[in-house]
Amino acid sequence: MKTSSFLIGPLPTEIADAARRVVNAGAADHELITVDSPGSSPCRHCLRWAQPGERVVLFPYAAIPSGHPYSETGPIFVHANECERYSATNEYPADFRNGRVFRAYDSKYNIIDAQIVNDNEPEVVIESLFQNPDTEFVDVRSITRGCFTFRVLRVGHAFGLPFDRVAL
Repeated sequence: MKTSSFLIGPLPTEIADAARRVVNAGAADHELITVDSPGSSPCRHCLRWAQPGERVVLFPYAAIPSGHPYSETGPIFVHANECERYSATNEYPADFRNGRVFRAYDSKYNIIDAQIVNDNEPEVVIESLFQNPDTEFVDVRSITRGCFTFRVLRVGHAFGLPFDRVAL
């Protein structure tokens, strides 16, 4: 098996746990939802689709920190109950092989390339985006809703995870 040159960066547990606390405190911008249809609510922490009947927290999230032109806040989901953070970080998550757009960013958080993944191997697209030496990280987003799904980093590279600077 080929060793991957990239790592999958799911939402950190600290952010998922904070969203769960904030929704339970009654924050207006966090909502507790019971999933009613499959494929509607992807958890950014465990990187799998929530199933009908499961509860999720819907809350605003900015993958690119404010103060940059490409910063945007959008809705994301995490399971309302604790779930195991996606740990196969050297493997592309099976649930998100289609319906995704990959946005490549440079070190100043500017978009430098983007490709849609449908009927293509996402690993091949990621590798092609990282062929550009200016690509610092790749954000994976929904094609239809535009929502952030997860971040992809080069192996051995720590840039591009501003999660510690994101307020809930």
